[in-house]
Amino acid sequence: MNAERNPQRPLQNRVDPFGEFHAVAARGAFLGNRGGRLHGADRTLGRRRWTSKRWIVCVCEFKGRWREVWGEGYTELFFLDEPTALAAGHRPCFECRRNAAKAFASAFPGQAKDADAMDVVLHRERLDGRLKRLWRARLAALPDGAFVAVEGRPHALRDGRLWPWSFSGYGAPFAFGVIRDVNVLTPPSTVAALAAGYRPVWASASGSTP
Repeated sequence: MNAERNPQRPLQNRVDPFGEFHAVAARGAFLGNRGGRLHGADRTLGRRRWTSKRWIVCVCEFKGRWREVWGEGYTELFFLDEPTALAAGHRPCFECRRNAAKAFASAFPGQAKDADAMDVVLHRERLDGRLKRLWRARLAALPDGAFVAVEGRPHALRDGRLWPWSFSGYGAPFAFGVIRDVNVLTPPSTVAALAAGYRPVWASASGSTP
């Protein structure tokens, strides 16, 4: 369980599918981190956005543990749902989401099946210097759960339609239409894992659900 000191003044810890941090009230269904502490004693961010290659997505409650958000430990991050976290470059945690992590590793391409090996691959694929790495693909070839940018905004792919993303949920879906090639936000190896059968957990608490 995690608690913030002042929910009326949200921290800059909500992550969008581009991997950027925002201060918004909507919490989301999943917790995560990027290897360590990114915030200072005043509970604001510096320039760093990760401390290691280990970017994970976790459940918000596990074995009754309690933490103060942005206290003395690592910097807690929050995601609308798992497809959002995957697009941002995270992967399932092997401790609190062991079954999901094992399924993800089994679907992950190549020989990189343990956490360290997958993290090396994902770190290379999710970043272009300090910026988000995008890659081009045919929209019709992408699996459910992948995120793409349409006119600069993130959209999730599911059931042959595109779902506009927001911190509070998904907007009304629409068909591909004339869209052919797109910029993909989700790292290539994660897209391959989705195509191989990994099933992420979608948002259900608020907004529209794909």
